[in-house]
Amino acid sequence: MIHLVWLVPFLPLLGFLVNGLGRRYLSKSLAGIVGSGAVLAAFVISLLIFLEVKAPGFQAQVVPLFDFISAGSLHIPFAFQVDQLSALFLLIITGVGSLIHIYSTSYMHDESSEGFARYFAYLNLFVFSMLILVLGANYVMMFIGWEGVGLCSYLLIGFWFKNTNYNNAAKKAFIMNRIGDLGFLLGIFTMIVHFGSVSFPEVFEKAAAMGAGSKVIPAIAILLFVGAAGKSAQLPLYTWLPDAMAGPTPVSALIHAATMVTAGIYMIARSNILYTLAPCIQTVVAIIGLATAVLAATIALKQDDIKKVLAYSTVSQLGYMFLALGVGAYTTAVFHVMTHAFFKALLFLGSGSVIHAMGGEQNINKMGGLKKYMPVTHITFLIGCLAIAGIPGLSGFFSKDEILAETFISNKLMYGIALLTALMTAFYMFRLYYITFCGKFRGTHEQEHHLHESPAAITIPLIILAVLSVVGGYVGLPEVFGTHSILKEYLAPVFAPSAPFIHEHAHLSHNTEWLLMALSSVLVIITIFFARSWYRNYEDNGEPRTGIAKVLENKWYVDELYNAIIVKPLMMLSRFFEEAIEKSGIDRLVNGVGRGVHWGSQQVRLLQSGQVGFYIFAMVIGMVVLFVIGFLLK
Repeated sequence: MIHLVWLVPFLPLLGFLVNGLGRRYLSKSLAGIVGSGAVLAAFVISLLIFLEVKAPGFQAQVVPLFDFISAGSLHIPFAFQVDQLSALFLLIITGVGSLIHIYSTSYMHDESSEGFARYFAYLNLFVFSMLILVLGANYVMMFIGWEGVGLCSYLLIGFWFKNTNYNNAAKKAFIMNRIGDLGFLLGIFTMIVHFGSVSFPEVFEKAAAMGAGSKVIPAIAILLFVGAAGKSAQLPLYTWLPDAMAGPTPVSALIHAATMVTAGIYMIARSNILYTLAPCIQTVVAIIGLATAVLAATIALKQDDIKKVLAYSTVSQLGYMFLALGVGAYTTAVFHVMTHAFFKALLFLGSGSVIHAMGGEQNINKMGGLKKYMPVTHITFLIGCLAIAGIPGLSGFFSKDEILAETFISNKLMYGIALLTALMTAFYMFRLYYITFCGKFRGTHEQEHHLHESPAAITIPLIILAVLSVVGGYVGLPEVFGTHSILKEYLAPVFAPSAPFIHEHAHLSHNTEWLLMALSSVLVIITIFFARSWYRNYEDNGEPRTGIAKVLENKWYVDELYNAIIVKPLMMLSRFFEEAIEKSGIDRLVNGVGRGVHWGSQQVRLLQSGQVGFYIFAMVIGMVVLFVIGFLLK
């Protein structure tokens, strides 16, 4: 099946073309079948490829399609690399992506036929771009997919383009991603200059030959990290992600769970040897990841928009993943990507089910008591909350505790802060759960009259994701349970280049590991009970928040800070350029040329008087002038 890997991205691309070109002619049902069917077929092929890759002794294979760039000694083929990491990401992208497509067939049913087909065309293009990103056999192909998901995020966040605020959110995402992309691009140029190649095997081999003392490798690593920070919403380039909630809820699930925001994690995991050889940059990655996790978690504590809480939760969980990468736990970071894809997609789609039932309402203060109206959504959402909080036995517990354990080995202070962040995660998620599903209904009578469970196209993906959120973590069971991690063994060949350069650091004893798991689990359960006691019978008093609560509600005023120190000065500078240089300088010069020609022609036309005597006189004068010039030049 490996030679058919090109079909995996081709099928979503075909779905994009069919729905995009035929959007005015296709019915909603047909557009939904084409869009969902394309990704589902890609999932089936991805599953077959995964089973082949999973076989013992499999070696990474590069499937070349055609020569893309050839300039002198630089050759960049359009080729796909199939190995354990890309095969795993194929399953996550197409698997979760197909569930989101199926969910969308019901969620977007109020759109016009043309808008419905356009929506699915964008979704298919998004999946195609992400597949190119993870399948590319070199950094240039990764960059093509990287830019593709950036474009599609702009199109999907601003899908309802008649709303100016949504357009502004789309532009914000696009521009902030371009900042990060510049770093990625400079990293690729640096590779070309120093390695003469952008293909993964050649770059990694030459980097390993340089060793840890090279100054080139940290430069490349930090440039690539700038790109990853933009795409995966790390400090200081994270503010676009919460605003991305302007798009339809399934788009939020696609961007936040399975695709775009995990691209940065994938890139660093793929480039693991570069970061292993640059420990100073690894430390930077860990610190920024931890800072992002803490900041986003504090903001989520006081958000009242159901999707904003989940958005800041995503930013925080991405910080966790970068923390894992920063302490050298590459497998653990990928493990959390996988479990996060399950429970975060579940939570976003669950929130979409709630919003659907509430007639578009997103303020949790106007909800409450929904569990008796929406039993399936309630149970699945609760499972998602338990998973992300890290309750023992669910997927989030295994990946989160593995990150905490690896951080404990690396740095005890970081561990303490990461554990505090995990407790905040449990608190704000169960605050969200209790305010939304428990207590009395706080909406209008009209909303209460229309409350109902969502249709099967919405609830079935929720049930599937809930099951995955429960069992998904068992592929990464730690050794303390008397078994070997299936995921660690599976991904070992991908991270093998880093192995010779990693110094054996202290391994936790089983007793210490049990103690750490027990500590985090007990503290999380206590935190959940605190949230339950405060919000189980929540009543909105409508009073404005004050003090630190107001600061958190306003997201630490980071957006206002960016507006004050970046946006407003740039706007003032642009206005100055417009008035002083554009209008007074360039426009005046260009217009002055036109006015000069016009004035000159007005004067010259006076010579055309129509009198023959004047013409003879002018001719004689001209002859005399030529004679004088000729005489003087001798």
